[in-house]
Amino acid sequence: MHDFQLKLILSILGGVVFSFIFIILAFALPLDDKTPTYIKKPQGLLEKVSDSVKKK
Repeated sequence: MHDFQLKLILSILGGVVFSFIFIILAFALPLDDKTPTYIKKPQGLLEKVSDSVKKK
């Protein structure tokens, strides 16, 4: 009976520890990417028309 209680307590503690680790990682990791993105300006007529259609 003591072995079963020990296994039960250890499994519950293990679950709590792993849950706590994942919660800490969720708060520690950044949510958005802060790397600057380069947007190429349209040069030709077709690129300008395509860009204006995408913006609508």
